[in-house]
Amino acid sequence: MSEYDAVVYDLDGTVVDLAVDWDAVRTDVLDVYDTEGVEPPATDLWTLLERADGAGIAAAVETAIADHEREGARRSTRLARADELLERDVAVAVCSLNCEAACRLALAAHDLEAAVGAVVGRDTVPARKPDPEPLLESIRLLSSTPEAALFVGDSERDEQAARRAGVDFEYVDERVPDR
Repeated sequence: MSEYDAVVYDLDGTVVDLAVDWDAVRTDVLDVYDTEGVEPPATDLWTLLERADGAGIAAAVETAIADHEREGARRSTRLARADELLERDVAVAVCSLNCEAACRLALAAHDLEAAVGAVVGRDTVPARKPDPEPLLESIRLLSSTPEAALFVGDSERDEQAARRAGVDFEYVDERVPDR
């Protein structure tokens, strides 16, 4: 029996590999800033997204990113943890920095949606990882608690979200211990 009653997975780089050219996404987001006559606060994509609201261009920036993510989800490749996700005998969720629609498209493309009890994307709740709220919402939707859940991810942002939420964390290349 697993020591957890819920496992939450990050999506991109953990369960699937979205076919997204992130440099092209950043270029499109910078084009939104240019079109709107707003000086970009940075060149980092996630900083551009975070600062878009204060610049009054959040919807346009979100659309530019989400368009790429949805298309990348349709062309994504399945990773090894997808098979593990299907074999779980506990509640499973996905908590991602990608938009919820892209998460759902990727899960459907790889016949994983029936195994996932909840999906929380970047646009599901107001906060984004590494804020703990998206992870905590995933756990709440599974009717679990932070103490009884594991978060599996591939980035420092994922690890920070888990730590801030009081949830055990595992990098995608590590195996989950059984009791």
